[in-house]
Formats: sequence, C-alpha cells, structure tokens
Amino acid sequence: MRVIIVDDEDLARGLVREFLSAHGDVEIVAECANGFDAVKAITELEPDLVFLDIQMPKLDGFEVVELAGRKTHYVFVTAFDQYALKAFEVHAVDYLLKPYSQKRFDEALAHARGSLRSSLGVAAVVSEAAARHQPLERVLIRDGAKVHVIAADNIDFIEAQDDYVQINAGGKGYLKNQRLAELEQQLDAAMFVRVHRSYIVNIARVSRIEPGKDSHSAVLADGTRIPVSRSGYQKVRDLMG
Repeated sequence: MRVIIVDDEDLARGLVREFLSAHGDVEIVAECANGFDAVKAITELEPDLVFLDIQMPKLDGFEVVELAGRKTHYVFVTAFDQYALKAFEVHAVDYLLKPYSQKRFDEALAHARGSLRSSLGVAAVVSEAAARHQPLERVLIRDGAKVHVIAADNIDFIEAQDDYVQINAGGKGYLKNQRLAELEQQLDAAMFVRVHRSYIVNIARVSRIEPGKDSHSAVLADGTRIPVSRSGYQKVRDLMG
C-alpha cells in the first residue's frame, strides 16, 4: 500500500509515520505540510491512501480532495469532531479524531484495506456537499500545477462554456471543469443571480439594467454587458430592489 501523509504539524506527521511502521506492507511515498504540496503529490504519485489533516493554511483537507480528485482513498485526521459528517459526505474511508491510539489507527487502516480490496475507490468528490450547509466563500480552480483560490465576493460574473465555466474576477478569466447549474447551487443566492442560461452575475457588480429590442442587458461596473433573460430580469429587479 502506497501512502501519503499530509499535515501542517511535524509531530502529527511523525505520529502517523510511527504508527505505520508497524505495518510492513506500507510504503510512505510522500509527506506534505500544506494543501498545495498535497494536491501536487497526490496527482503525480497516485497513492492508494492519504492520511489527510483537515485544518491547514491556504487549502484545507476538503479542498485538497476536491482538487486532487477521486483516484485515491482518504482517511481524515483532525482534532475537531464537527467535520465528521462532511468527511463521510465526500466518501472518506475513515475519520481519526486527535488524539488517537495505535489501535484506533490500525482500525482506520483496516477499513482502507477493505475498501481497496473491494475496488470501490473514492467516489467523485462533490464540493456541493459543503454547499448544502453554507455557501462557498471561495472557488478553487486547478490550472496545471497551479491552484487559483478566488474569494467568492471577488467574482464579477460566471459564463457557461460547455462542461466548463469561466469565472471572471478582477479582469481575468479562469476556466473550471464544472457545470454552471452545479456552481449556482453552491453560491450565495443573495449575492449571485442566474440572469441567463449561460450567465451568473455578482449583483454587487451590476451598475444598471438596460432594455434592448427583445431583451435586457446588465451593465457591470467595468462596462461589461451581460445578456439578461426575462426570468433573469425579474430576479435582478427583486435583488436590486
């Protein structure tokens, strides 16, 4: 079994390493102290199992899973039990609450072995699991080896492009492999409105609505014009008061 350990604390990584030393068939292929390094390592090394801390600077454990994808299994390791439900929503094979014993650790490893043998794999990590509880505060976009983290309130508008969305913020566009309808469900409905089948706008960026021959346009603060459907027009009017 090929394993990656991810935790921003040296002592925490050392404890996982120590507990794994009792299992001769386990190979630790990488250790990472932050989420960005973890995404890169998981993508490149394709381990069987990742012991993953949840609370880390820059990217938390759930964001790592979202970006790294579904090819591996995850055991979440954290000192906070409030994340347990969310961990299983993204199909973690187990959840270790710090401090944990060698016995509890071995149980989690056994669960991972069983999942590997059954070839179930980790199901697609759906970031909307978090959105069911609260709107996204930031959007993660993977661009090759880079990861862009965009605060939701910095987004100007979002445009559908087949199976992708282009997220426009601060004059730049970022492509994300996600459907517009899916992202719409994750965003704060008080801030973002679907004005057209292909567009979502940040209502705070709308300067005015201009009528056209057969439809309306939303004019943003930077002059960008976004088409507005009839239903979208009503939604904008309601939000803008």
